[in-house]
Amino acid sequence: MVLSLVSLCAKEVVSDHSSSPCWLRWVPRELYRPLLEAAFSSYRPLAVGELVQRWPERTLRVGGRRKKGQTSPNRLCIQALLLAVVRGLSDQRCALQVLDLCGLQGDEGGLGDPMGGWSLTVALCTMVVQARAAAQRAQRREGERERKRFSALEREKDVKRERGQWKRGKEPYGDEGSTDRVVEDRERMGSYGVLGEQELIKGVRRRMEMERKRETAVTGSGGSRKETEEKDVNSDVLVHVRADLFVNARSSERVRVALSTLGPLKLQCRYLRMEEISVSSIRTLLDLLPCRGLLGIDIRYSSLGVAGLAELLPLLSTFPALNSLRLHYCNLDFRRDHPGQEEALQDLSLGLSNLQELRRLSLTALRLPGQLRVLLSSLPQPLQILELPYLSLSPSDLAYLSCSHHAATLQQLDLSENHLDENTLPSIRRLLSQASSTLQHLSLSGCGLTDGLLGLLLPSLGGCWALKSLALALNPLSMAGLMDLVRMAVRMPSLRHLLYPNPLEDYQPGLPDLPSSAQLLDWPLDEATDLNMTSSQLNRVLIESGRSNLFLTCDLLNYDKDLVD
Repeated sequence: MVLSLVSLCAKEVVSDHSSSPCWLRWVPRELYRPLLEAAFSSYRPLAVGELVQRWPERTLRVGGRRKKGQTSPNRLCIQALLLAVVRGLSDQRCALQVLDLCGLQGDEGGLGDPMGGWSLTVALCTMVVQARAAAQRAQRREGERERKRFSALEREKDVKRERGQWKRGKEPYGDEGSTDRVVEDRERMGSYGVLGEQELIKGVRRRMEMERKRETAVTGSGGSRKETEEKDVNSDVLVHVRADLFVNARSSERVRVALSTLGPLKLQCRYLRMEEISVSSIRTLLDLLPCRGLLGIDIRYSSLGVAGLAELLPLLSTFPALNSLRLHYCNLDFRRDHPGQEEALQDLSLGLSNLQELRRLSLTALRLPGQLRVLLSSLPQPLQILELPYLSLSPSDLAYLSCSHHAATLQQLDLSENHLDENTLPSIRRLLSQASSTLQHLSLSGCGLTDGLLGLLLPSLGGCWALKSLALALNPLSMAGLMDLVRMAVRMPSLRHLLYPNPLEDYQPGLPDLPSSAQLLDWPLDEATDLNMTSSQLNRVLIESGRSNLFLTCDLLNYDKDLVD
């Protein structure tokens, strides 16, 4: 990556923190962004704090999708940023109103010590509570100053009253002019009393005016009461903080407190990920989130059940921008012999029908065989991303999917660990034909594809001319079948990433004739076999075809389809 001259100069400027008092006061606002980026990349938390505390723009965005080779911001730098946001609330030089941290979190313990999603969420909640406490301390100090000022006015009024009484005692009452002066003194003392009362009720009038405006908004506006309350709360907010939140059982109470805290910082959520949380706790968190702004919900390892999810879906429909719903290992096990399951499944279908903007649906290991039509047919808009791994899809499920209104709009499809055979292959081919112009990412890992099945499927795969990544790991393919796959891949101009399985010849003896994906994952590779020979043969096909932009890998753990974007 070639750095610009501005970036190189910015790295040099932030490298010496002792010189910051000299240059910081003269920096134009246009250079704050490159200086902050240089401070992050050089791991200079003190420079990050000073720049953020004086941030000259209304919006500060840190995070988002990183470029290839770019690491997440350092943990200490993020902590310095959050502390500087709190200090900037009382700094007149800071113009910050929106802090956008969406997409910031990295992998815990990764290169450069990035801050993971859980740690970032806890730090954000702590920042919101600290800002509230700081605002309360400032309010108490301001109240103390007002009390002292009012006491000074009262003392001044008492002194002038005593002076007026002394003058009346010295001057004769029979004098007509002295009587006029007494009246003037009384009027003057009365005016001081009025001033004191005005100072006393100034805050009361202000509060009454705010209450009157709030009542007018509630009775006169057409929006819901929740939206009106959100507007009232936002009117007192100094900085809106947008982030992706990761909540589990250990942090749910802290997140609840932060979301319900009224103060100068308002925490907003773009994507909410929840793990090992009960249905009631999920409802509590969703009730505290603003109606607008939430784009996605990810629920993992929570024992929802069909009835629990059906209970949550009406609440999800109150978020108009929600376009992503992901459910992983949530114990959605449909059994016809259990009473009430049919009614719960119908409620589930009805709840999905109210998600007007849903474009991504991920269902992992939910055990709903034969029920895909009931779920997907109720969605009002066609999906763009559909992930159905470990779902035990039946032939009827795949037949419906190939003819559904979602097939022609799919950009990403994951059918991993769903067994495919001769009965389901026609449906898969029809599905790929429907999605040939839109499908960009496809995963068929662990689907039991043999050389024969793959040979029948290759023409349909080759017809997906928009495909960028293809994952076929943990399928029982021989070296001959793998070579056919690569020869097909080099003829696909858009394909950039191919995750291929280790050929059966690379494993130690003893594998069954048709091994499962679990057996292929656990079975050791043969040390006597030259594993580099497989890679060399595949790369030779790339060289002969002139495809230098196609990346081949068998590394399942480090495979990331998002790198092609």
